[in-house]
Amino acid sequence: MKYESIIGLEIHLQLATFSKIFCSCSTEFGRPPNENTCPVCLGLPGALPVLNRQVPEFAVQLGIALNCEIRLDSQFARKNYFYPDLPKAYQISQFDRPICENGWLKIDTETRGETRIGINRIHMEEDAGKLIHSGEKNESLIDLNRAGIPLLEIVSEPDIRSAEEAKIYMEKIHQIAIAIGVSHGDMEKGHLRCDANVSLRETGNKKFGIRTETKNLNSFRFVKDAIKYEINRQYEEILDGKKIVQETRLWDNEQKITFSMRSKEEADEYRYFPDPDLPVINFSPERIETLRKNLPELPEKKLFRFMNKYSLSKYDSEILSASAEMSEYFEKIIENGASPKIACNWVIGDITRVVNESGKSIKELPLPPENIADLTKFIEKGEISSKIAKSIFEEMISTGQKPDVIIDKKNLKQISDKDELGQIIEDILNENQDLVKQYRSGKTKVIGFFVGQIMKQTKGKANPSLINNLLKNKLEK
Repeated sequence: MKYESIIGLEIHLQLATFSKIFCSCSTEFGRPPNENTCPVCLGLPGALPVLNRQVPEFAVQLGIALNCEIRLDSQFARKNYFYPDLPKAYQISQFDRPICENGWLKIDTETRGETRIGINRIHMEEDAGKLIHSGEKNESLIDLNRAGIPLLEIVSEPDIRSAEEAKIYMEKIHQIAIAIGVSHGDMEKGHLRCDANVSLRETGNKKFGIRTETKNLNSFRFVKDAIKYEINRQYEEILDGKKIVQETRLWDNEQKITFSMRSKEEADEYRYFPDPDLPVINFSPERIETLRKNLPELPEKKLFRFMNKYSLSKYDSEILSASAEMSEYFEKIIENGASPKIACNWVIGDITRVVNESGKSIKELPLPPENIADLTKFIEKGEISSKIAKSIFEEMISTGQKPDVIIDKKNLKQISDKDELGQIIEDILNENQDLVKQYRSGKTKVIGFFVGQIMKQTKGKANPSLINNLLKNKLEK
């Protein structure tokens, strides 16, 4: 290609704290407008911020997970600008002394293989409120429940080269944040948002082109689609001999386009200065080391462990390791005696389906891992068929009962008695001699009819592999 794309992401991650960053107001989502507010997050005169100590610890944990250098004396600064949803007319953020710097994250893509994306910095800041625009009344309403919500901003180096890489990088940040417990990562509640900086330059040129920034992308698909569109738009502009304008743009998901929001100067004049109301955040090397040792297993490490320890495919391991809750549940099923592959199939299949359909977490479902393990054992022993296991599973969800109770109550044990099944097969063959002749003349597909009749007569309880063997033996005599 004549041009290559240069992409950098600024990811805003909401932290999993119960209270806001500088006050005790709740971070609970969905409360009535302006209910989760107080003089501190409303920016009233005389109200002083007090740092939520969990916020810098979460920042350090994420910094460690992303291979960052941790600053022992980071500092908050005031970022001055006026906007209706920013009550104080400044945002408390970090400037020249961020808590984490110089990190990196490896991603793997088809086009470039394993690639290291540099992370310039991770800094702490408070969120602004939310403007709600009413087109009919030509007015805007302000909800300040989000004002003061704790965020980490993760700023990448301009090392990303495609929309696909950007999506994978963002997904991996999301997975890590959830796995180590610093964020709930609920995209629908705005826990993860992204600003994408995109520019083009001639291949081989070391100088960056003019960039645009597309703001507030709140899904992985939007990030990919918006960047792909912006790359193509800039390319067409260059081919037409037009100059790329440095500007802030927004993504319209209905029309699948970015559009200009405002022009952007080379450097914003935010007039940063250290916040006089907040002290320097001091971390000792010993405290950082303690946080490092207590860090949960990262998804990538877990992926390779699942592949090696349980002989699972990379695909299965990736799905399981993406969620700490799912992987923990999977391993508890194995601890209770299930084989890894069968446990994996249930977790990424039916259990994930129920989680998605119900909107509940695995822990909220009436499916203790030991019950799933027991269900798999009944299948492996040949006491129930896979088909019957599905119906038992549904009954377990609706009643919360153990599989053995359901099996006994409904008399669902699989028929594996050769003599009993042999007699049933003999009777069905005698009643359908024409089809027996067809089978023996080469029309072997009619065996499906016999299997169906056997299953019908046994109410689905016949052992499938056993009836197939018995049936073929009798038909081929």
